[in-house]
Amino acid sequence: MTDQFQAHDRTLPFKGAEAIDTEVLECFDYEYADHPVGEPMEIVTTTDEFTSVCPFSGLPDFATVTITYAPNRKCLELRSLKYYLMSYRDVGIWYEHLVNRMMEDLTNVCEPLHMRISIAATARGGLQSTVTAEWPKKN
Repeated sequence: MTDQFQAHDRTLPFKGAEAIDTEVLECFDYEYADHPVGEPMEIVTTTDEFTSVCPFSGLPDFATVTITYAPNRKCLELRSLKYYLMSYRDVGIWYEHLVNRMMEDLTNVCEPLHMRISIAATARGGLQSTVTAEWPKKN
């Protein structure tokens, strides 16, 4: 009976983190950086079309990604952000690593005043996870 179902031991092929395409990320100048308007403006970008791959099974993982940031001198160009997010499609990566990698890449390119990234994974086995990173880190 144990030989009947063997698919549970299968792993589908996937790419490593080197396939994440940071070169596509572009920014444009934020013209209001020096205007004294009180608190810095925040930009919130959300997509529920994000996929990466489970690094254990190779099966697709689906999530909603929310990126919130206050621009300093540069804003993320959305088309380039979409291409960047799409580059995760075949990458095997844990959500806990993904949110930190994404934070590293995005803060390096746009140098915001602050940024928060939240990844809400689609439920699997009745469990839903939300992983969040903030920069700079709160003490």
